[in-house]
Amino acid sequence: MEEKNYQGAAPLQKETEGQSCPPSPAKGSAWGLLPIGVFLVVYIGSGVVFQSFYAMPAIVGFVIALAAAFAQNPKKSFQEKMTITARGMGDENVMVMCLIFILAGAFSGSVQAAGGVDSTVALGLSILPTQIVVAGLFLIACFISLAMGTSVGTIAALTPIAAGISEKTGFAGAMCVGAVVCGAMFGDNLSMISDTTIAATRTQGCEMGDKFRENFRIVLPAALVTVVLFLVMAGRADAAVEGDLSYNLLEVLPYFVVLAGALAGVNVFVVLILGTLLSLGVGLFTGSILPADVFNVVAHGPDGSGGIANMYDITVISIVVAGIIGLVKENGGIDFILQGIRRHIRGPKGAQLGIAALASLVDISTANNTIAIVMAGPIARDIAQEYGVPPRRTAALLDIFTSVWQGIIPYGAQLLYASAGAAAVGVTIAPFEIMPYLFYPMLMAVCGLGAIALLRPGKKG
Repeated sequence: MEEKNYQGAAPLQKETEGQSCPPSPAKGSAWGLLPIGVFLVVYIGSGVVFQSFYAMPAIVGFVIALAAAFAQNPKKSFQEKMTITARGMGDENVMVMCLIFILAGAFSGSVQAAGGVDSTVALGLSILPTQIVVAGLFLIACFISLAMGTSVGTIAALTPIAAGISEKTGFAGAMCVGAVVCGAMFGDNLSMISDTTIAATRTQGCEMGDKFRENFRIVLPAALVTVVLFLVMAGRADAAVEGDLSYNLLEVLPYFVVLAGALAGVNVFVVLILGTLLSLGVGLFTGSILPADVFNVVAHGPDGSGGIANMYDITVISIVVAGIIGLVKENGGIDFILQGIRRHIRGPKGAQLGIAALASLVDISTANNTIAIVMAGPIARDIAQEYGVPPRRTAALLDIFTSVWQGIIPYGAQLLYASAGAAAVGVTIAPFEIMPYLFYPMLMAVCGLGAIALLRPGKKG
């Protein structure tokens, strides 16, 4: 029997924690992995040739990979391949995930238009103790990214401030900006409205609250040690953040409502719809949103580059990747990976190491942790079910290890945005200069490996 999950998730399989199932008799084939190989070659190759890993939009690479998948297996007709692809694309997990992406975009656009982002940043900075300025930047970035659900948005908001603090205090600009990136990855990994959390929980079929609790207890030591390191390195300065730090608690309220509702176990669809309506109400009440602009800010955000439209790419990518994975599985690619893991892994701990390695390699290759989770998620779920790893642990590992590398690689959006944000205020900081101060992602990897070795999954979920 299957357990129904009424928080917006798909049916969950009964857990057999610590128990192994008999190996699948299906025959695997390395040839079945050709579409994934084509994507990686085309995507990474374009990045090397054009010296930018964003020269080719990811969706173009996946369409090429889908074409490669259709070119395989001549024993099946084109119509049969279409049916397999459509079945993968129409999977319940995929469709629910896409709906959550859309609602998360609606909330993001409306709360930003209502002034929630500016007020949240100002609120955090206004309570920044002057004696712990760099550690304070990390903590504020943690809070803002947890509320906003986006590491890039947090970095864009706080990096100019971090660069200014560097100039006033004499601290290395790379250290101040590094503190912001560290905090941004904390929320990217944990936030209930982060697209990585949505992708991880949907691909594994677990509840967001269960994943959050499992994830939080693993990474909390990393956050605490990061605070201590920044205190030791920059705790002797007496610096103050200047400028307008006025904020309106009413504008911050939607973030608290969404976070509290999600943690309390309220249906994720209800939480996001409520957050969107509350944001629109606040914006109309304060005058930040004009009645005529209500629908536009939901669809496109206040500046035309956010809202639901900002989720189009990841929504389409998720659907196309699901179709590719369907063909890869049909052609034996998934079974080939599972059989390879079975030959080298013994028991649930080994399976978790395999999932961590898989997530890491895909993120390093794609430089996008959400896409990495969408790609690795179905394979990770098969591994987890084979070795009795609970869905909440698998979802946490996927999100943790993709966030680890996303926060470190110098060609990822996070460090590129951090470098560009500092340059916008006249401070030159290369991505490689920031890397030595990325304590949190590095410690997150250590904690993740430690959890695999020592920490049993929580009892709930």
